[in-house]
Amino acid sequence: MGEGIRDFADLEIYQAGYKLALMVYQVSQSLPETERYGLLSQMRRAAVSIPANIAEGYGRRSSAAEFKNFLRMALGSANEMAVLLSLTKDLGYTNQGKVQELIQAYDSLGKQIYRLMQVWK
Repeated sequence: MGEGIRDFADLEIYQAGYKLALMVYQVSQSLPETERYGLLSQMRRAAVSIPANIAEGYGRRSSAAEFKNFLRMALGSANEMAVLLSLTKDLGYTNQGKVQELIQAYDSLGKQIYRLMQVWK
């Protein structure tokens, strides 16, 4: 970690996850009312869990095993988001291009999280 990292908010993966969560909240507003307790709720929980797990894990970074465990949970949620977004796209609920962009962004974020897990000591 560089000297510029003062807290979890300085981590690029946190910033990316937070930004994506905001985008998911915006995109999910177009879901039908019938999905309020289905896809909408699940998408929002999974999207928020990524930056939340990164933040919580960073708070426990003195234990590499604990930090990596939280990163694993964030990675799992990033993969979950790809599935949920694919469902909304295939069901025709949202803008196809925007959703595909989000799927790619979550794929990229997942790779970044995985790389951090590999190098964290």
